[in-house]
This record gives sequence, C-alpha cells and structure tokens, in this order.
Amino acid sequence: FMNRLLIFFFPLYISCSTSADVDIERPNILFIMSDDHTSQAWGIYDEIFKDYARTPNIRRLAGEGATLTRVFCTNSICVPSRASIMTGRYSHQNGIYTLSEGLHPDSNNVAKELQKGGYQTALVGKWHLKQKPAGFDYYEVLPGQGRYNNPILRDENNWPDGKEFQGFSSDVIGDLAVDWLDQRNKEEPFFLMCHFKATHEPFDYPARYDSMYGDVTMPEPASLYDFGEETNGRTFIGQKLDILGMRYTRDTLGERYPGMPFSLDGLDRRQARSKVYQKFVKDFLRSGAAIDDNIGKLLDYLDQEGLQENTVVIYCADQGYFLGEHGFFDKRMIYEEAIQMPFIIRYPAEIEAGLTNHDMILNLDFPSLFLDYGGVPIPPYMKGVSFRDNLRGNTPADWRNDLYYRYWLHLEVRPAHLGIRNDRYKLALFYGHPLEMPGSDSTPTLPAWEFYDLEKDPHEGHNAYGEAAYQDIIRSMKGRLLELKHQVGDNDTTVDIDSLISLSIQ
Repeated sequence: FMNRLLIFFFPLYISCSTSADVDIERPNILFIMSDDHTSQAWGIYDEIFKDYARTPNIRRLAGEGATLTRVFCTNSICVPSRASIMTGRYSHQNGIYTLSEGLHPDSNNVAKELQKGGYQTALVGKWHLKQKPAGFDYYEVLPGQGRYNNPILRDENNWPDGKEFQGFSSDVIGDLAVDWLDQRNKEEPFFLMCHFKATHEPFDYPARYDSMYGDVTMPEPASLYDFGEETNGRTFIGQKLDILGMRYTRDTLGERYPGMPFSLDGLDRRQARSKVYQKFVKDFLRSGAAIDDNIGKLLDYLDQEGLQENTVVIYCADQGYFLGEHGFFDKRMIYEEAIQMPFIIRYPAEIEAGLTNHDMILNLDFPSLFLDYGGVPIPPYMKGVSFRDNLRGNTPADWRNDLYYRYWLHLEVRPAHLGIRNDRYKLALFYGHPLEMPGSDSTPTLPAWEFYDLEKDPHEGHNAYGEAAYQDIIRSMKGRLLELKHQVGDNDTTVDIDSLISLSIQ
C-alpha cells in the first residue's frame, strides 16, 4: 500500500518541485522604454553627442550588458511601434496603423502570456494605446501623451479621470516603478514595463537641468542645412526644423515649450535654423538626462535587493528621431535615424558584458524574447522571433538579413511609403496615397522611388535610384520587396501597389 502511495505522490512532488525551481531560475524582466530617445543622444553609439550626452546609467548598462546596433521598428511612429512590441505583429496584422487606433483589452498581448505563465505584471508611465491596458496586475499610465509636469496617471480604480502626481514626469514614473517593485509579491518573478514620456516634443526637462549646456555650442550634423531636394535627390519636403522654429516663436508665454520666449527676428534662414537646432538638441539632451537619472534609480533598487543577477534589464526607445539630420526633426520616415531603435540589454547569467551585436532585430521580436526568457510558449499569433541565442553569441544561420517597413500615415510633405532595407542597401517606394487612414491628407502624391547605398552613403544624403550602376541591384530588391510584402501578409488592395512595383521592374 505504501509503495502504491509513493508511486502516486512522487510524480506530483517532482512536478511541484520542478515548477518551483523554474520560478527561481526564470529571470525577472524589467523593460524600460522612452519616447523618441534616439540613438544619437545616448552617448554609447558613434554619434556627434557622445561627449555631450549626460547618460552615466545608460553607459553603465551598456558596459555591463550588450549594445545592439541594428534594431529597427517596422512603422516609425509611437502608437504602432508600441502595439508591435505588445503583440509581436505588424501594423496590418494588429490593426494599429496610425496614431488614432488603440489596442483593445481583448487583444492578445505579451503581458497576458507572461501573466498566464506565472509572472507578476506591471506597467508604469506612457501607454498611448488608448484603451485600458490588459494583462497587467497593476498599472499606472498617462492619458495619451500625458504632461511633463505634475502628470495625471490612471489606474484600474480611477479610470478615466486619473490622479495628479506632483513632480516631473520622469521622476514620478521612476518612483512609481520602484514603489511597485518594493511592494510586489517577492516569491514570484516579475515583468515590469516602465515607460517614460520623455523625450517626446516639447522636450521638457526638470529644473535641475536648467543651466546644463549653458553657452555650449553643440556640433551639427553635416546635413543640417539641407533645404530642399535639389541637394540630395529626395522626393518629398519632410518635417523641417523651420516648423519647430515657428512653434517656438508662437509660444510667447511658454505654455508648451521650456525656455521661452524665443525669437528669430533679423536672422536669415541658415542662422535661424542654427538657432532652432541649438535650442532643440540642448532641450532634448536635458530631457534625456532625466530619463537616465531614473534608470539609475531602478538599477540601484535592483542592486540593493540583490536582484541584479537574475533580472533582464532592457532600455530602448519606441523608435528613432531626427536631431537635425536632413534638416529634419520628428520620425516616421524610412531613414536610419528614424527607424533605428537604440537598445541595450543586461542579463549577467547569459550576456557577456560589453558585447556589441549587429544582427538585424525588429520591434516585433521583443515579446518573443520576453517569453523565451520567461519559459512561456510563444503563441502562433506572434510573428517575431526570439533573439536570445543571438545575445549568447549563437546567431542562427538562417537569421534575417533584410526587413520590410511600411509607414501608413500619409501627408503631402511626408508621404505614405513602404520599403526594404538589407545589410547594405535601402529601397523605398513613396506611393503617397491616404488609403482612408485616419489623420492622413486626402491629397495623394505622385509615386516616387528612393535608393541608398548605406556603405558608400551611410547618412543617406544622395538618392541613387537613377544611377545606371545600381539598376540590377534595384531590380532585384524590388522583387524581394514584393516577396517580403506577401511573406508578412500585407495584402492591402486599396491601391494596387503590387502592380506599381511589378511594372517598375519591367
């Protein structure tokens, strides 16, 4: 009889014991993300602000973990990028194309998967996906963009009115994240998404950084004084810094931007652009410094609690941002500054300190990585791939060497487009049709192509689409663009883009 009892209970003991061991071994996951905090402003990439950016904690994370140099978003605008990170799906798959759609609480997402897998889940800061977050045991989120000073945040109990918190938003969000960490159930692994509003326009910063940079003259990108397509063969106007200058000068009372009033009186267009640029990048770097302070706050907590060894810590931005390159600010376009997502990750148990990884990673890969670390099955609806092996130095032989990009929010100065980027070249079709997308201009633009050789022209200053030497490469990339479009299931038929591409190959 006793033997039969032992035979019955022993497997149960093994099962429970294994489950407990898995929870002990499974790492915590701290995913920190900011808005628009582009790689040029981090100080760890080879960029012009590396000696100016005040980012000791970002630099610390990079030194203790891995820096990824080729992480890209598939639609460079806040809401769609965040939706891809939550769902592991392209915009045409999750239905979030522009700034106007939201993630329905019934939608599948990575937090729900981790929650089902035994993780405590929390979200603090910028959500931006319109509807109530789902899959989180706790959340405290900004309404929409939220505000920089004395932010209002919403939780489950005070939605949609929210509660006002005193202080600068990055500091408030950092404090709330630490508070949750301290009050969580410490017997279970956690998944915490800590999302800062900074460095989104109007690029505000706390008073402690008012005097930082003072009379310093910031270095300028070589393409700052691009004023039109005549210098580069670009096919559209873009979001020029002059627009930001107009916004500055109109904010005479400082109701939106810091450091007002601002004047451009008596300046020619080159002088005006220089003055706007200097204010813009200094404000941007000050805003980024406040993020860095709060990354430090989170790292200090992990150290104090002995959690640093068994916690995956990631810091990234939701997309890139132009800091004067091409004479632009903002994002959206397929150029490197906008689509590259700066990304660092620390996990001492697996990732070599100081590692640099150059594999091509997409934002829709993130949730698969989280689930892989959590020992949770990756569901079929997610189209991304875990890059855990890549970070251990074992990049799969069949890892991607090109990506599909599509931006849907059409404006005449920034047309809707799609494209392909591989290890060396980039090809984009600005099909320029609104496709009835909310927020788009109703006026289409003429279709136009752009092509860049990223080895010879890494800053994309010359559209080489018409050059004879590249025609075979361009023809091949058009075929691959069609193939990728179908491969990811982008079968939009509002405009016959397939025929447009096919006819241009002939």
